[in-house]
Amino acid sequence: MRHNRLGRRTLSTGKDRDKSVAEIIRELKQSGSPQNDYRRHSLAIHGLICAKCGQEFDERNRHLLTVHHKDGNHKNNPPDGSNWENLCIYCHEDEHSRGLLADYLDNNRGSNGTD
Repeated sequence: MRHNRLGRRTLSTGKDRDKSVAEIIRELKQSGSPQNDYRRHSLAIHGLICAKCGQEFDERNRHLLTVHHKDGNHKNNPPDGSNWENLCIYCHEDEHSRGLLADYLDNNRGSNGTD
């Protein structure tokens, strides 16, 4: 195992060690990130609007619009977009924090003598 200049461990294979940074970046851009592919696809299907609060977005602020996986599985990306909904960053955070709050309340219910 190798360490980078910040002291973090890095993994490298023999063939990757011989590549330049420019070659690695070029390969990453050509391969395309699955995350970007489903995000682009979801925005095209569902439009630039938050499914929860209804805020509309345009090219200037589309980076504030995220893709939420309804079933919680980020690997479940059907081509029809049925597992996605576009949410603004605030509604997306709210969606995930609701689940955390519910789990917390369920785990603590009854521990203080109340039901």
